[in-house]
Amino acid sequence: MPRYKVAHVREQGIDLIIVPLERSFETRSQLEQQQTINTLEMRAHAAGLAGTVVPVWEYAGGRMRFIAPQNWHAFFKSLSLQAVFGAINKELYW
Repeated sequence: MPRYKVAHVREQGIDLIIVPLERSFETRSQLEQQQTINTLEMRAHAAGLAGTVVPVWEYAGGRMRFIAPQNWHAFFKSLSLQAVFGAINKELYW
């Protein structure tokens, strides 16, 4: 049964569902990444969480990578993984 701790936050009036993933997420194909995002979004919405799913993962030197709409890049570039982990307030599982 998959389990994900998520940060369900409201930023600038928009709901975001930030999902920390394993580093290996980066090595998946673009199609696999999008399928994972779609599944997470479907499961999050089924669990009553509103918003856009944004996966994040650790990159070299403890930096964070993410997949987010272009208009959110500046916001996510300003975040650290520690900030994301500190904002975790929900858990998704199925």
